Amino acid sequence: MSLAYHELKASYAFVERNINLVKRYWGWEVVWMLYTIANSLAVVLIAKGTNSAIGTEALADAQIDAFILFLAIGALVWHYLAVVFQTVSEMISWERWEGTIEYTFMAPVRRGTHMVGTALFSLVYGLLHTAVVLVVIVLVFDLDMGNANYVSATAVLVAGSLSLVGIGIMGAVLPLLYPERGAEMTHVIQAALVLISGIYIKAGDMPEPLATMSIFSPARYVIEGIRSALIDGKGFGDLWLTIVGLIASGFVMIPAGVWVFSMGERYAKRTGRLKRSG
Repeated sequence: MSLAYHELKASYAFVERNINLVKRYWGWEVVWMLYTIANSLAVVLIAKGTNSAIGTEALADAQIDAFILFLAIGALVWHYLAVVFQTVSEMISWERWEGTIEYTFMAPVRRGTHMVGTALFSLVYGLLHTAVVLVVIVLVFDLDMGNANYVSATAVLVAGSLSLVGIGIMGAVLPLLYPERGAEMTHVIQAALVLISGIYIKAGDMPEPLATMSIFSPARYVIEGIRSALIDGKGFGDLWLTIVGLIASGFVMIPAGVWVFSMGERYAKRTGRLKRSG
């Protein structure tokens, strides 16, 4: 019991450290929030301007509203997943910026504990960030969310976050091994997930080989599950298989991510890459 309490306390220390970093760089957080809101609104405006773009009134208001909600959910879910992924994958870059990377890796803390603390912060931070953007979109476009099941949508989101945390931990090895451009390299992984996960189109309707590749993306099932919950009002009874599948995927991806990162950490220590910044 004392060991579990010690590890939990150590994990919370990383949560608290990240909270303090957010407070320190609050100006960046404001800019990032405004950018996210503007980007999400721009995506939803694509649906709003469909009739104007094609020069006809072919789509009824109800169809336009459904299209708006479809794109809004895709943009919001991707934003949340991107926040979770970036927070975890860029933790090495944060350590280098702060000049604490050597102290962190020398501390008597299990690497899994380190990762869990960072992941917990990313989940809470991502949920709060996305909730703000959702409120803005609903107010600006006057969306009808009366049929939405927020409880099951949140369950799908949290369950799906586990897999993204695992992928993010794997991505974190890139800034560790490549100090000069490693952080930028993680954006390639993120862009690939955007391409195959059905953010702006149903995954099954994408051309091949993208449709087949999307089968292996956890983000696809997160987006489809949340659309079912928020658009169709589906509850746990309808989405339990998706939730269980995402949790199972997370239990595989997180240990795999920690293992990959541990291997990269040992290599970085042997080759003197921890403190190198250029």
